[in-house]
Amino acid sequence: MIFIKLAFENSQSYLILKTITFSQHVPDLKHRIIFIIFQFIFLLIFLSAPRTLFAQIGKPNVDSVYIREHYTKIERMIPMRDGIKLFTSIYVPKDISPSKKYPILLNRTPYSSVPYGENLFKTSLGPSMSFARDGYIVVYQDVRGKYMSEGDFEAYRPFIPNKKSNNDIDESADTFDTIDWLIKNITDNNGKVGSWGISAPGYYATMSAVDAHPALKVASPQAPVTDWYMGDDRHHNGAFFLMGTFAFISSYGAPRPVPSPKGAPGFSAYGTPDSYEFYKNLGPLKNVNEKIFKNQNRIWNQLMEHEVYDEFWQSRTPVPHLKNIKPAVMVVGGWFDQEDLYGPLKTYAGIENNKPKSPNLLVMGPWIHGGWSRGTGESLGNIRFGAKTSAFYQTEIELPYFNHFLKDQQDPALPKAYIFETGSNEWKKYDQWPPKNTVEKKLYLHPNGKLSFEPTVRKSAPTFDEYISDPAKPVPYTSEIRIIRGSDYMYEDQRFASTRPDVLVYESDVLKEDVAISGNVFANLFVSTTGTDADFVVKLIDVYPGDAPNDSPVNPNMKMGGFQLLIRGEVMRAKFRKSFSKPEAMVPGKVEHVKFDMQDAAHCFKKGHKIMIQVQSSWFPLVDRNPQKFVNIYKATEADFQSAKHRIYTSGANASYVGVRVIE
Repeated sequence: MIFIKLAFENSQSYLILKTITFSQHVPDLKHRIIFIIFQFIFLLIFLSAPRTLFAQIGKPNVDSVYIREHYTKIERMIPMRDGIKLFTSIYVPKDISPSKKYPILLNRTPYSSVPYGENLFKTSLGPSMSFARDGYIVVYQDVRGKYMSEGDFEAYRPFIPNKKSNNDIDESADTFDTIDWLIKNITDNNGKVGSWGISAPGYYATMSAVDAHPALKVASPQAPVTDWYMGDDRHHNGAFFLMGTFAFISSYGAPRPVPSPKGAPGFSAYGTPDSYEFYKNLGPLKNVNEKIFKNQNRIWNQLMEHEVYDEFWQSRTPVPHLKNIKPAVMVVGGWFDQEDLYGPLKTYAGIENNKPKSPNLLVMGPWIHGGWSRGTGESLGNIRFGAKTSAFYQTEIELPYFNHFLKDQQDPALPKAYIFETGSNEWKKYDQWPPKNTVEKKLYLHPNGKLSFEPTVRKSAPTFDEYISDPAKPVPYTSEIRIIRGSDYMYEDQRFASTRPDVLVYESDVLKEDVAISGNVFANLFVSTTGTDADFVVKLIDVYPGDAPNDSPVNPNMKMGGFQLLIRGEVMRAKFRKSFSKPEAMVPGKVEHVKFDMQDAAHCFKKGHKIMIQVQSSWFPLVDRNPQKFVNIYKATEADFQSAKHRIYTSGANASYVGVRVIE
């Protein structure tokens, strides 16, 4: 440990001093002498070793040292218009002066502005350390009701368009008041502010641009939470995302009686490493409160009280309020984001549909949640992307964009949409999203497991495939044994699912040329069931050729021939097929039309590959089990769960297909 400490502090004298000091705690003189000799031998090895030998050990602390040397940290309780004060950490460059002013970067977060104390510093500042080294005033704030800030926390507080008093507060107002205070109280800033954040902080960045303070010149919502019901985090198309929600909300929704630098711990008493086992044994959703939360988790209670897309949910999405956006905006997301792929796409579209006068940029890369801010972005699991995509984004897109609007530096002349196309592993520049040169095509599900852009020849009798969905034996979402959701399932080999009898598989012929898609993917199914409700999970998959090289960056023994790469997977709760606000039971045996958004994709299915569609009715425990009976699932009992036979129709007017936008 002495030598690791040396490497972090880069001090030879420190090693000598600590060696002698520690040796004094060895009581026996003989062993003390041996200990000192051993330590000095190691010291000689260290002094003669190449500097690069220890460089990687010391590397994690380099940024921390830079921040301490170049920044002064101050902490303030900033007053809001209703009198509530919000805890704010402010990192100010030490060389700031009337002749050398810097813009302000603001990050508002429910996840803590740690570390607390003006003598304790973060190990990185800003969206990346490039910002700290370039010179910015960087500000972190605990949002209302979280950690050290006063007030009551509300997950995605509704926006109030026409405020009539100082008591009409929302996240837009809190951001406005914060920026106003910073501009007036942080000496010698240059009068320009930028906001950014990832995930929930991305939502706060979105709200900063709504009724924005005049000093806010650029906002960057990154993987922004945008709609907890339609497609982010907690639900997708009305289906409850159980596994990630339970683990997250166990901490996020726990009571916080008074401001505190510590958050509540999350649930950990799983008693097994296997999530499939844990959630199966837990039983229906109502058991979570009865067995674990005991009605003490407010956010969980809100989720359980609002099964449909009612005013509670509708009031919490910022999309209807993305009008007259004045700051420049850069929306960022990842194609393999397990939490908020929906958010960046809908935020960008919401702004774009209102024809903003300021630039509105969309950046989508081959990343998991927040992957553009950490790691190299060269690969995910067994899949390579051929370049350091995260570093490229940080240096060629993000920093130049902010510097242009906040420091009046040269316009980087970025496109409207900067999109990484997986499969071909190329960055694409488009003047709109989706690109102009795309046409909608339909991947038809054919009898006998075939998949084609050509529809099925009309038959005298309807054709269909069927399977039995049993809630007692749901299809797992992953082949791994894990207790925390993780992100691997977003790019996992789907061969584990394709062999199950309750998963329908449709596969194209070997592609004779590349098929590149960019834009929305949607499922258009014609189905029937013996029950009165059902979930339908549709997965779009790239099937590798049998002779694909075994080039996995993490497992050299991984056989990539026949690998089934998940490109996009989505679920739809069928009772919401006509309205997310007014669910409707399915009629047993009746053919029903179920169409749903699978979100966007940009992928090239290479020549020699195949395209596959999988259809199933459970995705457990990622998604909670559907009883397959028309009930309020949040109040369902074990007796409500039943097996059902589902049919997917494949011909004539009832030909099911998956829609994609193909580049031509």
